[in-house]
Amino acid sequence: MPVSKCPKRSEPLWKDWDEKAQKNGLRHQVYAVNGDHYAGEWKDNLRHGKGTQVWKKKGAIYEGDWKFGKRDGYGTLSLPDQEKGKYRKVYSGWWKDDKKSGYGIQFFRPKEYYEGEWCSSQRNGWGRMYYSSGDIYEGQWWKDKPHGEGMLRLKNGNRYEGGWERGRKHGPGRFFHLDRGQLFQGFWVEGVAKCGAMTDFGREEAPMPTQFPIPKLKLLDPDAVLQDALAVFSRTQEEKEEEQEEGC
Repeated sequence: MPVSKCPKRSEPLWKDWDEKAQKNGLRHQVYAVNGDHYAGEWKDNLRHGKGTQVWKKKGAIYEGDWKFGKRDGYGTLSLPDQEKGKYRKVYSGWWKDDKKSGYGIQFFRPKEYYEGEWCSSQRNGWGRMYYSSGDIYEGQWWKDKPHGEGMLRLKNGNRYEGGWERGRKHGPGRFFHLDRGQLFQGFWVEGVAKCGAMTDFGREEAPMPTQFPIPKLKLLDPDAVLQDALAVFSRTQEEKEEEQEEGC
């Protein structure tokens, strides 16, 4: 008795083409219509794993980790240097969800760079900033500005140690005038020293000491000045806490 067999059902051609078009695993150069191109690992049609992305318009290159189409993990971003004719490293460090996050080094210009913590592509946490002027700030950052406890060391050796608020001296602090052998200890509000005491400090070793000792001076109403300063300080502290609750 003859036995009939059902013919094997074939899948539509478009399904076969679609399966072959899916990008998974390691691939060579994959170009976009705007000229950008990527070489590296893929998963479910997304850049995932190790890979290198080149943006044609700016000439930027990113080499590092990817996660579902976004820079995530450790990687380096570079830009072309028109003067030297080669690439210049801009940022090297950790990323999360396509933004700088964690520890990393950002190069702004020759002899000016930042090394420290990041959050959502802003300097946030502990970090050290080297300025092209020769000044160095080391301490806490928040929303891309010195904020919290920190030290600013000037090129001439003088330095400030104390509180900061949104990039300005704020709260109790000390300013060492090592060039002339003096120390100011006081209270700053929004970058302005409101009250404090200046004393001689290391006058014998100072390169340009003052000619005479500092005379004793007193405010007519020091308590009023201090109370005004504390009121402004308290108000800005409350604003800071409210903003930090919304931030990282």
